[in-house]
Amino acid sequence: MNTDMKKQTAVEWLLDELKTELFYAREMTRIDNKRILDEITKEAKAMEKQQIFEAYIDVADDDTNRRLLTIAAEQYYNETYGGDK
Repeated sequence: MNTDMKKQTAVEWLLDELKTELFYAREMTRIDNKRILDEITKEAKAMEKQQIFEAYIDVADDDTNRRLLTIAAEQYYNETYGGDK
């Protein structure tokens, strides 16, 4: 992701990547497409997890609160989305 651009949600990034890959996918095999889709999906999930963490941690005003909120964010993510699926 280009850091000079505006920040994207994981869904926006995923859609951009899929559009790009599908444009070039005409000559790819199904195995290639599945591999690419798996990679893009994994990256989008990692981005979404990071965005959730940042939303939790951005309200912290010191390091102690950041550590506590990081733990809370991890717990929330695991309970809500089942961890690193």
